[in-house]
Order: sequence, then C-alpha cells, then structure tokens
Amino acid sequence: MREFIVEADGGSRGNPGPAGYGSVVLDAATGETLVETYEYLGVVTNNVAEYRGLLAGLRAAHDLDPSATVHVRMDSKLVVEQMSGRWKIKHPDLKPLALEAGRVFPPGRVTYEWIPREQNKRADRLANEAMDSGASASSVRKLSPAAGAEAVGAAKAEADVRAATAVAGSGWGPADMGAPATFVLLRHGETPLTPQKRFSGSGGTDPSLSAVGREQAERAAEALARRGTIQHILASPLTRTRQTAAAVAERLGIEVTVEDGLIETDFGAWEGLTFGEVRERYPDDLNTWLSDPEAEPTGGGESFAATATRIAATRDKLVAAYAGRTVLLVTHVTPIKTFVRLALGAPPESLFRMELSAASMSAVAYYADGNASVRLLNDTSHLRP
Repeated sequence: MREFIVEADGGSRGNPGPAGYGSVVLDAATGETLVETYEYLGVVTNNVAEYRGLLAGLRAAHDLDPSATVHVRMDSKLVVEQMSGRWKIKHPDLKPLALEAGRVFPPGRVTYEWIPREQNKRADRLANEAMDSGASASSVRKLSPAAGAEAVGAAKAEADVRAATAVAGSGWGPADMGAPATFVLLRHGETPLTPQKRFSGSGGTDPSLSAVGREQAERAAEALARRGTIQHILASPLTRTRQTAAAVAERLGIEVTVEDGLIETDFGAWEGLTFGEVRERYPDDLNTWLSDPEAEPTGGGESFAATATRIAATRDKLVAAYAGRTVLLVTHVTPIKTFVRLALGAPPESLFRMELSAASMSAVAYYADGNASVRLLNDTSHLRP
C-alpha cells in the first residue's frame, strides 16, 4: 500500500483577515514532492485557513491514490489534536471542515503529527504565496521529482523579488514581517482579596475565584468565543488563573497549558495586606520599593526588576514558539503590566501608572524583527451586562 505525507498550513493576516493555505504531498518512501497546492481564501481566521489547508492536502493525496495511507504533519496543535480525537471541536466554523476532512479517506488510514513551525516551511511558504498574491492566488502543481526541487527554487526566487520590490517601493519601511505572534493578556477574575485591594502574589494563600470572578471569567470566555481568534491558551500555575483559563478553554475547545513564567510577583511579608497596612507596618521598605525596581518587598519577595527579567525570558520563549499565532495568556497584574511596559520601552515607574481591572484584556503583537505593538490595554467592555 502506498503511503503519502501531507504537510499543510494556513495563515490569516489580522485573524480574521486576508487568509490563505498551502499544502504539500510527499512520497513517504522517497521524500519526493508530488503535489503543491495553495489558495487565497479571502477574510477568514487562522484556524479556518489551517483546516482548509489540511482538506486540500488530503484531497490531493486522494487524487493520486485513493487506496493510500496518509501521515499528516502540521504545526497547528489545534488541528492535530482535534483531528486525532483528543480535543473537542466546538467552534461552529471548524466542525464542518473537520467532518469533511475526516471523510476524504476511510477511518484509520490517516494519522496526525504536530511539528514545529520551522519544520513546516514548504506549506508555510505556499500559504504566504497565496496571501501575497491575493484574490488571484489558486494553484495545484503536480511535480516530477526533478521539477519539485526546481519549483521550490523558483518560488523562493519569486518571493525574494517580491520582498525586494516591496522595500524599494514602500519609501519608508522594511518589507512586511509577516503575521506577528499576538498575545492576548487576560487578567484573572476577582478573588475575595481583589475588591479589598490586598496584595495577592505567588507567595500568599493562592485564593480561588469568587462568585463574581467566576461570572467575569464566563463573560471573558463569551467575548473570546465571539472573536474566534484564539489558537492556544496558556495560564499561570496559580488557582485563580487556571480557573479563569478553564472557563475560556471550555467555550473554545482548546486545552490549557500551564506556563510557570506567567506567575504573579511574590510580595513577601506583604501578602494579604492592603497598601495602607503595608504603609503602616513597613513604611521604609515600601518607600524604597516604590522608588527602586531592584528593591524587594519585606521578607524576600520578588523585585520588579526580577519580574521583568522573568517576563522577558518568557516572552522570548513564547514568541519563538507561537510565531504568527494568537495566544491567550491568562495571568496577573504585574506580568501583564510588565509585558506592556517592555513593549513600549517605558521606565519601571510606568507600572504604577497603568490601571488593570480584574478580567480585563490587553494585547501585544510581536514581529519577526523584534518590534512590538501594544494593541489593547485594560479592556473591560465584555464585562458589561
């Protein structure tokens, strides 16, 4: 029985925005490229584009040999896990595409594997070719072994020419850096300590959401489900963030990954106290903390400088892992303010000049050249009745 490898990808510049997919069919025994296909899709989400890429790749493989087995390789964790049956498919736009993909070959003849994005460059190139070309982009290329290598080289050369032309013609900026890694930063919902404005970090009692906090988490989940742009969910390991993330994950049908780097600052001996109580008990320590980012809270908590170092390392790791993706990070006040401060290049004292409400949303986009763009801060519109 013949075996094919299908590599597929999809992208959306704006999510939803102008989108396209790319698919490659390979001979599993020889590694030869047999078919390349891509198509511009108009304005859809990343997830829809990825599913359309999968569907096109499966159909191309079926056209070559309907009796074959297929091994699908994609860098979309969502598609791989949903098509493997490990994650539920709840989004109404994805269910019919998944059902259609599941009918191309009989059950049991298709397997799925997640691969890092850098191992999916052929399909990614084709998806970007479709998006670059716009409404006219649609192609199926059936390749001989020799023509396969030639076509890849020609497409690369064409892309290089387009990029050079874009730089020369723009007059003031570099070529398009592609889809950014976009982090939607969701603060957890209220706990019993939140309305009392008590210090609540990683060294305290780890409170759960209150009834109000649970309702806020549900409202955030509803808003994110309506937008339909979230592809991955990461959460701080503390209870309140994991509970908030779980409410969103249930609505979106996406698994939650715990990321230790998103944990709140440790406020040492100030945990559970109000600002006034800290002012009364530790006036000198508080004054130093307010004026020096290297200062730690009383009792050996975490300084703002240490938090910034931790968040910068977490940011760099996640930007590399989720390039071109939209990721929900469910975290806390200090990490979110630090993400925003670092993106703006603002001084440490700016942390005291940002308002960040419970269950609020902020967003920062990170581009391949290292630049960042703050797109949203402290949005609470989804919490209104």
